[in-house]
Amino acid sequence: MRPPAFLYIIRKVFLQNAPALRSISLKKESFFVQKIKQLLPGLGVCLAISIPAWLLGKLVPVVGGAVFSILIGMVIALFWSPKDTFKPGVTFVSKKVLQAAVVLLGFGLNLSVVLETGKQSLPIILCTISTSLLIAFLLHKLLRIDGRISTLIGVGSSICGGSAIAAIAPVIEATDLDVAYGMSATFLFDMAMIVLFPIMGRALGLSDAAYGLWAGTAVNDTSSVVAAGYAFSEKAGDFATMVKLTRTLAIIPTVLVFALISAHLKKKQAAEGQVKVNMKSVFPWFIPFFVAMSLLSSAGLVPAALAAGLKTVSKFLMVMALAAIGLNTSFAEMKKSGIKPMLHGFIISLLVVLVAITVEFAIGVAPNGTLV
Repeated sequence: MRPPAFLYIIRKVFLQNAPALRSISLKKESFFVQKIKQLLPGLGVCLAISIPAWLLGKLVPVVGGAVFSILIGMVIALFWSPKDTFKPGVTFVSKKVLQAAVVLLGFGLNLSVVLETGKQSLPIILCTISTSLLIAFLLHKLLRIDGRISTLIGVGSSICGGSAIAAIAPVIEATDLDVAYGMSATFLFDMAMIVLFPIMGRALGLSDAAYGLWAGTAVNDTSSVVAAGYAFSEKAGDFATMVKLTRTLAIIPTVLVFALISAHLKKKQAAEGQVKVNMKSVFPWFIPFFVAMSLLSSAGLVPAALAAGLKTVSKFLMVMALAAIGLNTSFAEMKKSGIKPMLHGFIISLLVVLVAITVEFAIGVAPNGTLV
């Protein structure tokens, strides 16, 4: 039995076009391979910094691998800066890998825990975030600090330190130098709070719940919240960590609000003929993926072991991205801005601490509140 005629036609067309198809395939493969080769040198440098920084972070968890990574990168940048061969890979890590880290961070959020803890913490979180962003705007005007640096410090101080800074940076088109300033300002205050918070908590006669709520809403970075929380008591540490997870969820609306502001400003500039605006480039596409990861984890669709592993990967990618940011940061450029950004960060962080404890007393949680 002879095969159908259409098979002969398909075979003939394929044979006639086979050389062209092979050419297209080779071109695509060639482009992909070239892109990988272009990124590899920079990726290798960032990886070489992030591995020892990660290990140092394990040895000194109060400081954390992210801080070690950005500091090592900044020190290396004093003697060597990534150019030509290394620049594409370092830039890719500081932008795209940073966004991937934020997406995977979603696996660390259990929305049921967040909603339960939010009953007590939400009023305080709303007050601290609104206070921080308002004061950041006023200080930006008063101290004449770059608006992007001011925004990063405000968001980092009110939400969750480095993670919030990493999430908001691409939306407001912050430079690596801006990110370095934001990270430094929040980190220095956190180091002081780890020591002072337990002392102040006992002086105020706070219960485990009141202290945990205070630490979870006022201390910036997660590792610092854990350190300050468990320095008071185990129950306070557990509750502070849950509150911190609730606070982390504020990344989503905050990023979306700043995306809308950025889009509005670009539209205004476009109307004046200054720039052409592409709305797709303004929207933070990594945030829906962050939400999706959180939903998958909360619904129990991701095994606990896998979720924990992906959360660890997220932390390592953050360390790697901050190595790239450190390499792109110039001490000479930081010196030009002087002490103003650090003063800016100190004022905002101090106000967040004061607002958080004031609201606690106002709503009756402090000093003798109980755990939910």
